[in-house]
Amino acid sequence: MTKTGASNTAAPHVVILMATYEGAECLRAQLDSFVAQTHGNWSLLVGDDGSRDATREILAGFAAEGHALRLIEGPRRGAAANFMALLREAAQSAPPGAWIAFSDQDDVWLPDRLARGIAALSAAPGQGPGLFCSRTFIVDHALQTPRLSVPRPRPLGFRNALVQNVVAGNTILLDAAGAALVLAASAEAARVVVHDWWVYQILSGCGGRIVHDDTPTLLYRQHAANEIGANDSRRAQMQRLGMLLRGTMRDWTTINIAALSGSRHRFTPENRALFDAFAALRGRSVPARLIAFARLRLYRQTRISTLALWVSVLVGLM
Repeated sequence: MTKTGASNTAAPHVVILMATYEGAECLRAQLDSFVAQTHGNWSLLVGDDGSRDATREILAGFAAEGHALRLIEGPRRGAAANFMALLREAAQSAPPGAWIAFSDQDDVWLPDRLARGIAALSAAPGQGPGLFCSRTFIVDHALQTPRLSVPRPRPLGFRNALVQNVVAGNTILLDAAGAALVLAASAEAARVVVHDWWVYQILSGCGGRIVHDDTPTLLYRQHAANEIGANDSRRAQMQRLGMLLRGTMRDWTTINIAALSGSRHRFTPENRALFDAFAALRGRSVPARLIAFARLRLYRQTRISTLALWVSVLVGLM
Protein backbone atom coordinates (compact mmCIF):
# COMPACT_ATOMS: atom_id res chain seq x y z
CA MET A 1 0.00 0.00 0.00
CA THR A 2 1.29 3.45 -0.84
CA LYS A 3 1.06 6.59 1.21
CA THR A 4 1.13 10.27 0.54
CA GLY A 5 3.46 12.86 1.98
CA ALA A 6 6.76 14.52 1.16
CA SER A 7 9.96 12.59 0.48
CA ASN A 8 8.34 9.16 0.54
CA THR A 9 11.59 7.41 -0.32
CA ALA A 10 13.65 9.22 2.32
CA ALA A 11 15.18 7.08 5.04
CA PRO A 12 14.38 6.14 7.69
CA HIS A 13 10.99 4.47 7.63
CA VAL A 14 8.95 5.44 10.70
CA VAL A 15 6.20 3.21 12.03
CA ILE A 16 3.66 5.37 13.86
CA LEU A 17 1.84 3.57 16.67
CA MET A 18 -1.56 5.01 17.54
CA ALA A 19 -4.00 3.77 20.20
CA THR A 20 -7.61 4.75 19.51
CA TYR A 21 -10.88 4.63 21.41
CA GLU A 22 -13.97 6.70 20.62
CA GLY A 23 -11.75 9.26 18.90
CA ALA A 24 -13.85 10.21 15.90
CA GLU A 25 -14.32 13.89 16.79
CA CYS A 26 -10.62 14.79 16.63
CA LEU A 27 -9.05 11.89 14.72
CA ARG A 28 -9.09 13.26 11.18
CA ALA A 29 -7.10 16.35 12.15
CA GLN A 30 -4.36 14.13 13.55
CA LEU A 31 -4.34 11.91 10.47
CA ASP A 32 -4.08 14.94 8.22
CA SER A 33 -1.09 16.15 10.23
CA PHE A 34 0.68 12.88 9.39
CA VAL A 35 0.15 13.57 5.69
CA ALA A 36 1.54 17.07 6.18
CA GLN A 37 4.84 15.81 7.61
CA THR A 38 7.95 16.98 5.78
CA HIS A 39 9.29 13.46 6.31
CA GLY A 40 6.91 11.32 4.31
CA ASN A 41 8.37 7.84 4.77
CA TRP A 42 5.98 6.51 7.40
CA SER A 43 3.30 3.92 7.96
CA LEU A 44 0.57 3.79 10.59
CA LEU A 45 -0.28 0.89 12.90
CA VAL A 46 -3.47 1.47 14.89
CA GLY A 47 -4.87 -0.49 17.81
CA ASP A 48 -8.54 0.25 18.38
CA ASP A 49 -10.05 -0.62 21.73
CA GLY A 50 -13.57 -1.33 20.50
CA SER A 51 -14.72 2.12 19.38
CA ARG A 52 -18.45 2.38 18.72
CA ASP A 53 -18.35 5.83 17.14
CA ALA A 54 -17.01 6.61 13.65
CA THR A 55 -13.35 6.00 14.55
CA ARG A 56 -13.00 2.85 12.47
CA GLU A 57 -14.82 4.37 9.52
CA ILE A 58 -12.46 7.35 9.57
CA LEU A 59 -9.46 5.04 9.65
CA ALA A 60 -10.86 2.94 6.81
CA GLY A 61 -11.42 6.06 4.75
CA PHE A 62 -7.87 7.23 5.40
CA ALA A 63 -6.51 3.86 4.24
CA ALA A 64 -8.74 3.98 1.16
CA GLU A 65 -7.08 7.25 0.19
CA GLY A 66 -3.84 5.33 -0.31
CA HIS A 67 -2.14 5.80 3.05
CA ALA A 68 -0.23 2.93 4.64
CA LEU A 69 -2.45 1.99 7.58
CA ARG A 70 -3.07 -1.30 9.35
CA LEU A 71 -5.70 -1.70 12.05
CA ILE A 72 -5.57 -4.33 14.79
CA GLU A 73 -7.88 -5.09 17.69
CA GLY A 74 -6.76 -3.52 20.94
CA PRO A 75 -6.84 -5.46 24.23
CA ARG A 76 -9.59 -3.18 25.64
CA ARG A 77 -7.75 -2.59 28.91
CA GLY A 78 -6.90 1.09 28.48
CA ALA A 79 -4.36 3.13 26.56
CA ALA A 80 -1.22 1.75 28.26
CA ALA A 81 -2.16 -1.86 27.45
CA ASN A 82 -3.13 -0.84 23.92
CA PHE A 83 0.26 0.78 23.25
CA MET A 84 2.10 -2.22 24.69
CA ALA A 85 0.06 -4.49 22.42
CA LEU A 86 1.01 -2.27 19.47
CA LEU A 87 4.68 -2.61 20.38
CA ARG A 88 4.39 -6.40 20.48
CA GLU A 89 2.64 -6.38 17.14
CA ALA A 90 5.28 -4.08 15.65
CA ALA A 91 7.96 -6.46 16.90
CA GLN A 92 6.49 -9.03 14.50
CA SER A 93 5.62 -6.80 11.56
CA ALA A 94 7.81 -3.69 11.42
CA PRO A 95 10.35 -3.65 8.57
CA PRO A 96 14.02 -4.10 9.53
CA GLY A 97 15.64 -0.87 10.64
CA ALA A 98 12.33 0.91 11.22
CA TRP A 99 12.04 3.80 13.63
CA ILE A 100 9.07 4.06 16.00
CA ALA A 101 6.90 7.08 16.87
CA PHE A 102 3.96 7.17 19.26
CA SER A 103 0.80 9.14 18.58
CA ASP A 104 -2.29 10.08 20.52
CA GLN A 105 -5.56 10.15 18.61
CA ASP A 106 -6.48 13.77 19.31
CA ASP A 107 -3.29 15.80 18.90
CA VAL A 108 -2.09 17.64 15.81
CA TRP A 109 1.52 17.19 14.79
CA LEU A 110 3.49 20.17 13.53
CA PRO A 111 4.91 19.53 10.03
CA ASP A 112 8.48 18.92 11.24
CA ARG A 113 7.53 16.59 14.12
CA LEU A 114 9.27 13.60 12.51
CA ALA A 115 11.99 15.45 10.62
CA ARG A 116 13.11 17.35 13.69
CA GLY A 117 13.49 14.17 15.74
CA ILE A 118 15.25 12.32 12.94
CA ALA A 119 17.75 15.16 12.55
CA ALA A 120 18.42 15.31 16.30
CA LEU A 121 19.03 11.57 16.66
CA SER A 122 21.03 11.36 13.43
CA ALA A 123 23.43 14.06 14.60
CA ALA A 124 25.30 11.57 16.80
CA PRO A 125 24.80 8.10 15.28
CA GLY A 126 26.40 4.93 16.58
CA GLN A 127 26.18 5.88 20.24
CA GLY A 128 23.56 3.39 21.37
CA PRO A 129 19.76 3.42 21.23
CA GLY A 130 18.22 6.86 20.92
CA LEU A 131 14.99 8.51 22.05
CA PHE A 132 13.83 11.96 20.97
CA CYS A 133 11.12 13.87 22.81
CA SER A 134 10.08 17.48 23.07
CA ARG A 135 7.92 20.09 24.66
CA THR A 136 4.45 20.68 23.24
CA PHE A 137 1.97 23.48 22.71
CA ILE A 138 -0.90 22.71 25.09
CA VAL A 139 -4.16 23.80 23.48
CA ASP A 140 -7.86 23.63 24.23
CA HIS A 141 -10.36 21.38 22.48
CA ALA A 142 -10.58 23.81 19.56
CA LEU A 143 -6.75 23.93 19.21
CA GLN A 144 -6.73 27.48 20.55
CA THR A 145 -5.01 29.34 23.45
CA PRO A 146 -1.62 27.62 23.04
CA ARG A 147 0.81 27.58 25.94
CA LEU A 148 4.15 25.85 26.31
CA SER A 149 4.41 22.65 28.31
CA VAL A 150 6.71 22.72 31.32
CA PRO A 151 10.47 22.63 30.73
CA ARG A 152 12.79 19.84 31.87
CA PRO A 153 15.50 21.70 33.81
CA ARG A 154 17.37 18.64 35.07
CA PRO A 155 19.11 15.94 33.00
CA LEU A 156 17.01 13.08 31.69
CA GLY A 157 18.35 9.70 32.75
CA PHE A 158 17.71 6.56 34.77
CA ARG A 159 17.99 8.27 38.16
CA ASN A 160 15.11 10.49 37.13
CA ALA A 161 13.18 7.83 35.20
CA LEU A 162 12.89 5.52 38.21
CA VAL A 163 10.84 8.10 40.11
CA GLN A 164 9.27 10.40 37.50
CA ASN A 165 7.85 10.27 34.00
CA VAL A 166 8.89 13.41 32.13
CA VAL A 167 9.01 12.06 28.57
CA ALA A 168 5.82 13.03 26.74
CA GLY A 169 4.78 9.90 24.91
CA ASN A 170 3.06 11.78 22.11
CA THR A 171 6.43 13.32 21.20
CA ILE A 172 8.58 10.17 21.41
CA LEU A 173 10.59 9.08 18.39
CA LEU A 174 12.90 6.04 18.66
CA ASP A 175 15.74 5.50 16.22
CA ALA A 176 16.38 2.05 14.75
CA ALA A 177 18.45 0.87 17.73
CA GLY A 178 16.00 2.36 20.23
CA ALA A 179 13.06 0.79 18.41
CA ALA A 180 14.77 -2.62 18.32
CA LEU A 181 15.46 -2.39 22.05
CA VAL A 182 11.93 -1.38 23.01
CA LEU A 183 10.30 -3.91 20.68
CA ALA A 184 12.39 -6.73 22.17
CA ALA A 185 11.78 -5.58 25.75
CA SER A 186 8.03 -5.31 25.19
CA ALA A 187 7.83 -9.11 25.26
CA GLU A 188 9.43 -9.07 28.73
CA ALA A 189 7.19 -6.47 30.38
CA ALA A 190 4.30 -7.17 32.67
CA ARG A 191 1.63 -4.52 33.20
CA VAL A 192 2.93 -0.94 32.92
CA VAL A 193 1.66 2.27 34.49
CA VAL A 194 1.92 4.15 31.19
CA HIS A 195 3.84 3.11 28.09
CA ASP A 196 5.93 6.28 27.78
CA TRP A 197 7.27 6.03 31.34
CA TRP A 198 8.27 2.42 30.70
CA VAL A 199 9.98 3.41 27.42
CA TYR A 200 11.87 6.19 29.24
CA GLN A 201 12.99 3.72 31.92
CA ILE A 202 14.08 1.08 29.39
CA LEU A 203 16.04 3.48 27.17
CA SER A 204 17.77 5.23 30.07
CA GLY A 205 18.38 1.99 31.97
CA CYS A 206 20.16 0.56 28.96
CA GLY A 207 22.36 3.63 28.62
CA GLY A 208 20.53 5.06 25.63
CA ARG A 209 20.61 8.65 24.40
CA ILE A 210 17.67 10.79 25.54
CA VAL A 211 17.38 13.95 23.44
CA HIS A 212 14.85 16.50 24.73
CA ASP A 213 14.02 19.43 22.49
CA ASP A 214 12.66 22.65 23.99
CA THR A 215 11.00 23.44 20.65
CA PRO A 216 7.44 22.05 20.56
CA THR A 217 6.61 19.48 17.89
CA LEU A 218 2.83 19.18 18.25
CA LEU A 219 -0.41 20.63 19.55
CA TYR A 220 -1.42 18.68 22.65
CA ARG A 221 -5.18 18.90 22.95
CA GLN A 222 -6.49 19.07 26.53
CA HIS A 223 -10.03 18.01 27.30
CA ALA A 224 -11.98 15.85 29.72
CA ALA A 225 -11.20 12.60 27.88
CA ASN A 226 -7.43 12.80 28.42
CA GLU A 227 -6.28 9.83 30.50
CA ILE A 228 -3.35 11.84 31.87
CA GLY A 229 -3.41 15.59 31.36
CA ALA A 230 -0.65 18.15 31.12
CA ASN A 231 1.18 18.88 34.34
CA ASP A 232 1.71 22.56 33.62
CA SER A 233 -0.42 24.41 36.17
CA ARG A 234 0.18 24.94 39.88
CA ARG A 235 -3.06 23.12 40.64
CA ALA A 236 -2.11 20.13 38.48
CA GLN A 237 1.32 19.97 40.06
CA MET A 238 -0.14 20.06 43.57
CA GLN A 239 -2.60 17.31 42.62
CA ARG A 240 0.28 15.12 41.49
CA LEU A 241 2.23 15.84 44.64
CA GLY A 242 -0.86 14.82 46.58
CA MET A 243 -0.99 11.56 44.64
CA LEU A 244 2.66 10.99 45.56
CA LEU A 245 1.96 11.48 49.25
CA ARG A 246 -1.27 9.45 49.23
CA GLY A 247 0.60 6.35 48.17
CA THR A 248 -0.17 6.38 44.46
CA MET A 249 3.56 6.49 43.81
CA ARG A 250 3.99 3.36 45.89
CA ASP A 251 1.49 1.53 43.70
CA TRP A 252 3.15 2.82 40.54
CA THR A 253 6.57 1.80 41.82
CA THR A 254 5.31 -1.73 42.45
CA ILE A 255 4.06 -1.95 38.86
CA ASN A 256 7.25 -0.42 37.43
CA ILE A 257 9.57 -2.76 39.31
CA ALA A 258 7.62 -5.78 38.08
CA ALA A 259 7.57 -4.46 34.51
CA LEU A 260 11.30 -3.70 34.46
CA SER A 261 12.45 -6.89 36.16
CA GLY A 262 12.09 -8.90 32.98
CA SER A 263 14.43 -6.53 31.14
CA ARG A 264 16.91 -6.02 33.98
CA HIS A 265 19.52 -8.04 32.09
CA ARG A 266 19.55 -5.37 29.38
CA PHE A 267 20.58 -2.55 31.74
CA THR A 268 24.12 -1.28 32.03
CA PRO A 269 25.95 -2.76 35.05
CA GLU A 270 25.68 0.56 36.90
CA ASN A 271 21.95 0.88 36.23
CA ARG A 272 21.32 -2.77 37.05
CA ALA A 273 22.87 -2.20 40.47
CA LEU A 274 20.86 1.03 40.84
CA PHE A 275 17.63 -0.77 39.95
CA ASP A 276 18.32 -3.59 42.41
CA ALA A 277 19.08 -1.14 45.22
CA PHE A 278 15.94 0.84 44.43
CA ALA A 279 13.80 -2.30 44.47
CA ALA A 280 15.28 -3.32 47.83
CA LEU A 281 14.45 -0.04 49.61
CA ARG A 282 11.06 -1.15 50.89
CA GLY A 283 12.35 -3.92 53.10
CA ARG A 284 14.50 -1.61 55.22
CA SER A 285 13.98 0.30 58.44
CA VAL A 286 13.40 4.05 58.21
CA PRO A 287 17.01 5.06 58.97
CA ALA A 288 18.44 2.43 56.64
CA ARG A 289 15.92 3.34 53.95
CA LEU A 290 16.83 7.04 54.08
CA ILE A 291 20.57 6.31 53.98
CA ALA A 292 20.15 3.91 51.07
CA PHE A 293 17.92 6.36 49.22
CA ALA A 294 20.45 9.16 49.64
CA ARG A 295 23.12 6.96 48.09
CA LEU A 296 20.94 6.33 45.02
CA ARG A 297 20.86 10.07 44.17
CA LEU A 298 17.43 9.83 42.56
CA TYR A 299 15.69 13.06 41.67
CA ARG A 300 12.62 14.66 40.15
CA GLN A 301 12.61 17.76 37.97
CA THR A 302 11.73 20.36 40.62
CA ARG A 303 12.91 20.91 44.17
CA ILE A 304 9.45 20.70 45.69
CA SER A 305 8.73 17.47 43.84
CA THR A 306 12.06 16.00 44.95
CA LEU A 307 11.26 17.05 48.54
CA ALA A 308 7.91 15.28 48.31
CA LEU A 309 9.75 12.22 47.05
CA TRP A 310 11.95 12.27 50.16
CA VAL A 311 8.86 12.58 52.38
CA SER A 312 7.28 9.60 50.66
CA VAL A 313 10.42 7.55 51.31
CA LEU A 314 10.45 8.66 54.95
CA VAL A 315 6.86 7.61 55.62
CA GLY A 316 7.02 4.45 53.51
CA LEU A 317 4.85 5.63 50.62
CA MET A 318 7.46 4.93 47.94
